[in-house]
Amino acid sequence: MDIVTRATVLFLFVFLVTRLIGRRELASLEPFDLILLVVVGDLIQQGITQSDMSVVGAVLATGTFAVLVLAVSYVGFRFPRLQPLLDPQPLIVVQDGEVIEKNLRKERMTFDELLAEARQQQIASLDEVRWGVLESNGKVSFVKKT
Repeated sequence: MDIVTRATVLFLFVFLVTRLIGRRELASLEPFDLILLVVVGDLIQQGITQSDMSVVGAVLATGTFAVLVLAVSYVGFRFPRLQPLLDPQPLIVVQDGEVIEKNLRKERMTFDELLAEARQQQIASLDEVRWGVLESNGKVSFVKKT
């Protein structure tokens, strides 16, 4: 039962940290960030299992994480008011060619990052954009003016 308790506490900690980090940072992982995630994963594993290297301990820890992921998904489905807390909603960052600075600041996204996203989608100028939406996966989708 000790493994389940530690797994639950660390799951909640990781959940909180990923919400605090923000979707932009998680969507654009640099090599250092990827290495850091692997190291954090190893540290979490050590914190959960401590010196328990048994198969049962691994199954308990993994099963606890799986059940908690399903529980978070179910809670978001069952209680729509909690959905924005559990999974960030899309956020408009460009409307009719005008950048919404407040929303960029909220997501710690720079104007240059927004322009880079537009260029990657073959958009030369934000004047061509009716809507620019920061999706919950951290990518920006653009709807061009017609």
